[in-house]
Amino acid sequence: MRKSLIFFLKIGILVAAAVWLAQRPGRVTIEWLEHVIEMPVGIGAILVLLAAWMAATIGRLWRILRNGPGAFGRSRNARRREGGFRALAQGWVAASAGDADIATKSAKAAEKLLREPSLTLPLSARAAELRGDAVAASTAYKAMLGKPATELAARRALLTQAMERGDRPAALDHARRALELRPKADWPAKALAELEAGGGNWLEADAALVKAQKVKALPKDDAGHRRAALLIEEARKAMATGRPDQALQSAQAAFDLDPARVPAAALLARLLAKAGKHSKAVKVLEQAWRQSPHPDLAKVWGEASADQNPLTLVKRYEALVALKPGQADAHFALAEAAINAKLWGVARSHLDKVRELAPTTRAYRRLADVARAEKGDGPEVQAYLNQAMSAPADPRWRCTSCGTSHSDWHAVCDECGAVDTITWPKVGKA
Repeated sequence: MRKSLIFFLKIGILVAAAVWLAQRPGRVTIEWLEHVIEMPVGIGAILVLLAAWMAATIGRLWRILRNGPGAFGRSRNARRREGGFRALAQGWVAASAGDADIATKSAKAAEKLLREPSLTLPLSARAAELRGDAVAASTAYKAMLGKPATELAARRALLTQAMERGDRPAALDHARRALELRPKADWPAKALAELEAGGGNWLEADAALVKAQKVKALPKDDAGHRRAALLIEEARKAMATGRPDQALQSAQAAFDLDPARVPAAALLARLLAKAGKHSKAVKVLEQAWRQSPHPDLAKVWGEASADQNPLTLVKRYEALVALKPGQADAHFALAEAAINAKLWGVARSHLDKVRELAPTTRAYRRLADVARAEKGDGPEVQAYLNQAMSAPADPRWRCTSCGTSHSDWHAVCDECGAVDTITWPKVGKA
């Protein structure tokens, strides 16, 4: 509509000009050198208009000739980029589906068309991984290190590769650099803590978790739980190297972070008792026992007593049984103290209570020991031993990552290297 109006407006102007010239007849004379040209005014006006049109046409042709190659190049580049992005998208779809062949072909096509490594290298690396070509994948990831947009992803992939081949120094380097790049990312802090812990560098691992907690890369409770595990190991290390003060400090810090963690409470109570602080040791054990009754706590309960007389220990374990009734571990510990004091009837009654609460192997074996002490070897002893063979196994520490059982708790699983995955199973009544 607008173009039509403009067209008719131009026609109207031309008609008006023609009428105006027709009403004003005359002649135009052009004298140039020795030539004289005369013509009517109308013809002169037409020639002027024709000359203007030719000049405009020539100008447009010149612009087309001048800009033609650039426009063609821009059009060609646009088609190349469109094809490159199409290949890139197709490649990632194939990679997600696990199709190594199409992912590889698409990666090569995208590289050829786009010529932007920051876009195509991740796909090339992933395609190489799908083909099982670790060398090509590593090469691609290393090429990504020099580009800010892809360095973090490359660090994570190279860290995983280093851990798979057991190259701890390389893995540590990638974790540290990744944490510098993105302090608020959670995986570099977690990886760094696990690597430091795997090498027995408990304080360095704890520092990594502290940093992660400060930048909120890890929830406070999660960070505190992991830090407690590392500090327990640091306390053990300090104790083994003759640094009792440092051991006590680290154990106290671990307990403060996670009072319900059995290894922290047991270790702290043992260290306090060794330092002559028996009442403080008992308070730690009471607090932990109310939250997490455990055989290790029951064992330290007796060790924390300043008086190691067998009869005195029986009384102490009676207090433990009363602290939280219905705990098989407390009854078993009291039975053990009674056996040491040769109170066979007391021992038998509490072992029977253990059988009621958690009928595992240990109850029947100790009942056999009591029967042997009272009456010597006989049918009763053999009956208990037979029951022990068919009873459920006694609980043990177990890694939730690989399922390996352990006789003692450690921050790092000896089998799979996972950090803070060893837990105690729930047995019997709560």
